[in-house]
Amino acid sequence: MFRHDLIYDLIAFQLALLVIALSNAWVLRRARRHSPPLCLPKVSVLIPARNEARNIERCVTSLLAQDYPDFEVLVLDDESTDGTGRLVAAIAAGQPRLKLLDGRPLEPGWTGKNWACAQLAAEAESDLLFFTDADTHHHAKALRELVTALGGEKADLLGGFPRQEVETWGEQFIVPFFSWVIYCLTPLALGYRLRSRAVSTAVGQALLFRRAAYEGIGGHRAVRAAIIEDLELARRIKAHGYRWRMVTLTDLVACRMYRSGEEAAAALSRNLFAAFGFRVIPYVFAWVWLLVLFLKPFLDLGLYAAGLTIGVPVAAVLGCIGLALLVWLVPYRQLGLPLLPALLYPITMLVMGAVALRSLWLGLRGRLTWKDRAVGRPRLRLF
Repeated sequence: MFRHDLIYDLIAFQLALLVIALSNAWVLRRARRHSPPLCLPKVSVLIPARNEARNIERCVTSLLAQDYPDFEVLVLDDESTDGTGRLVAAIAAGQPRLKLLDGRPLEPGWTGKNWACAQLAAEAESDLLFFTDADTHHHAKALRELVTALGGEKADLLGGFPRQEVETWGEQFIVPFFSWVIYCLTPLALGYRLRSRAVSTAVGQALLFRRAAYEGIGGHRAVRAAIIEDLELARRIKAHGYRWRMVTLTDLVACRMYRSGEEAAAALSRNLFAAFGFRVIPYVFAWVWLLVLFLKPFLDLGLYAAGLTIGVPVAAVLGCIGLALLVWLVPYRQLGLPLLPALLYPITMLVMGAVALRSLWLGLRGRLTWKDRAVGRPRLRLF
């Protein structure tokens, strides 16, 4: 007789994740299948840069090489101390499209990136605003493809999934996690139809706005204290009745966010708890569930191998593990990520569990920082 066990709940949940991942793969690719407009509008490319000397030249050079008729590139030097501004100024000397802005001192109540982006938007001349990060680099057709998709999808905000460049083992086990979570937990086809703010997302490495929509939601000023501002901007777009769409950008935009696992862990310690709005109980529940979801089958398998009774057929345990492999491999393949860390997903979960615990600890103590600047003490909530 059939006996219910947690393993069957895990299988059902993983099936749901796989369905979401497969549907997202179809939705994201479809959004790139549009004919270019007859007239391409001017685009303002906006790059906040604080201590980005190791990245800024590659980023700016790739953007200046765009196969696009009319655009400007604005870089805001956000009080850098590593010579970022000097590097941009040297490039700008021979590039009329490039303009260097000196950032004003951070105002109270703002996070640094939001403050920098607000200043950039105020200086931009175009009706299309493309926000990107200094640690990205772009294919020559990136702007052309993005603007084509924006028009074809009739979107007011176009976001997407850039390819994450991960070289060290630490990076490979940490950096892709956010992209994996978005890919598997945000059903885009459903999110496009629902009014709920919760079913929306964006990746700050590539955000293309129509200026009217950006200003209509209050721009970065409206999310000035947000740590994960890209997600808040996408939510405000939905809340105000504008149209939001996502696309695959792995062939157009790449990003090397961190150069080691230590850097990645420190940065995500700032973001993980913030992604839950500093709500303690939902955060703890989500992480306990994820750890159980992907680690319990291996515990059951170990008990079975030791000759102990596990209460369910071993075939169910093996099926759960096989399904989990698909849940990890499909998004990693679609996002252009190394597949070996997906095969070793239990290690990813253990590493991310430790990062999540550190994020909770820092948030509870009010010790969050960004780019060597303290982030204001978050407002903690139980739910």
